[in-house]
Amino acid sequence: MIRPTLSDHLARWSQTDPLRRDIAASVNALADAGLKISELLAAGPLAGALATVRGYHEDGDSQKELDVIADTLLRDALRTAPVALYGSEEAEASEILDPAGTLAVAVDPLDGSSNIDANLTVGTIFSILPHTGPDALLQPGARQLAAGFLVYGPQTSLVLTVGEGTQIFVRDPASGAFLLAEANVSVKPETTEYAINGSNERHWDFAVRCYVEDCRAGTDGPRAKDFNTRWVASMVADVYRILMRGGVYLYPGDARQGYSHGRLRLVYEANPVAFLMQQAQGAATDGVTSILDLQPTHLHQRVPLVFGSRAEVERIGRYHHDSSAMPERSPLFGRRGLLRA
Repeated sequence: MIRPTLSDHLARWSQTDPLRRDIAASVNALADAGLKISELLAAGPLAGALATVRGYHEDGDSQKELDVIADTLLRDALRTAPVALYGSEEAEASEILDPAGTLAVAVDPLDGSSNIDANLTVGTIFSILPHTGPDALLQPGARQLAAGFLVYGPQTSLVLTVGEGTQIFVRDPASGAFLLAEANVSVKPETTEYAINGSNERHWDFAVRCYVEDCRAGTDGPRAKDFNTRWVASMVADVYRILMRGGVYLYPGDARQGYSHGRLRLVYEANPVAFLMQQAQGAATDGVTSILDLQPTHLHQRVPLVFGSRAEVERIGRYHHDSSAMPERSPLFGRRGLLRA
């Protein structure tokens, strides 16, 4: 079986359309930078102290050595593409790369960087928008032209949408090229897997707590089926798993200081993942509202995020929107939930 390369796939898609060719050039540049990041990760401690903390962002998130290196590699790669505006989760403000460029690109250079020294999966997330001016990165996610992520694990893979389905490319060790591995991926609408950081349970709101309780109750509970919990602490790994076999991911806002609006960034993380999910027949919301409909107000805006199998995302929305939509609970359970809130 002859599999098309990423470059060939994009060339056929773009043909002579100028904007599409600019998008293709940018995706190819991101892929090239991703291969360099992958090589560093594959070397692990042999490449240096990649997990060393370089400093902290204003919001308290740490910045690792590889965060900075990945950011530099991506920025340098995109200088070769028609990218006017570059925004990185590692920088407070966006940056002009090519004033004549047609595109604005937002990246999370290294999602899951807390996993660097543990030899666990990490990734790079990107979002491509039309360049409309200095605030181009603050367009709603529905205006994205392309989005995707690279995942650095047992395989180095690139998950991509250009608005015509979600495709998965895998790096071929023999040629070094990304080859099409899965075309038009479709997220299973139903699932028996959910991903959430259970250590924060005491901080969740009532709707999230009830949803997880109902899943945990298994065949004896209102869902009448058993669920498994999956949590990698690297969102790209969870996205990839959900694309492959279904599931739902929750990173809700909670009662901890600084977490009331969630912890994931709308521009750099939620929007590209939501676009990929939409194109794979899944769904993504902030618990109630579609992520792609949200209007960003600033580059590092946080947002709660729920995505994956459509039926589960919609169920979670009903739990948030209308408590009467939840399965009936005993007075004791309801009292316990309210005391925890």
